[in-house]
Amino acid sequence: MKCAIIMDNGFEELEAMGPIALLRRGGVDVDLVSVHDDHVTGRFGVTYSKTTPMKDYDFDAIDCLIIPGGAHAKKLEANPDVLELIKKVANDDSKVLAAICAAPTILGKLGLLKGKEYTCFKSMNEDFGGNYHYQYVVEDENLITGISASAAEEFGFAILEKLTGKEHTDEVKASIYYDAAH
Repeated sequence: MKCAIIMDNGFEELEAMGPIALLRRGGVDVDLVSVHDDHVTGRFGVTYSKTTPMKDYDFDAIDCLIIPGGAHAKKLEANPDVLELIKKVANDDSKVLAAICAAPTILGKLGLLKGKEYTCFKSMNEDFGGNYHYQYVVEDENLITGISASAAEEFGFAILEKLTGKEHTDEVKASIYYDAAH
């Protein structure tokens, strides 16, 4: 399985790193793709390098596209290449589209949440034509949405389970959870 996480400067670090770490722990390849350069810097100054510039990346080879939230969501929303990529993934039943916090609003403005169950950062929710849920993670077929940075772990595990199955995901969870009884 292969995921690409698309980022521009200003992404929310926790919403990127949580899924990246959990998916890699679960044996999923995760490629870091920046909109412009070979590096990208988050909201709190964490820089990922080396990333692959979007123009050099083969998105046909992925099973899942992950879009973290943060201030970069406005930049992504204004980028025609990113919007085309999102639409292409959303319309491919063989691929998973995962967005968290501010990022699902990009999908909503593209009309991709119509008739869908979804979540996003509560104050950013508009009438996107779907059914909003105030909960950490919402799944609807190949769409996974997360509410905020506080949901990064659950969001990552939801993606892992969609890609690799419940049994494997439960094994990964067991490898990191603290059990006070033992």
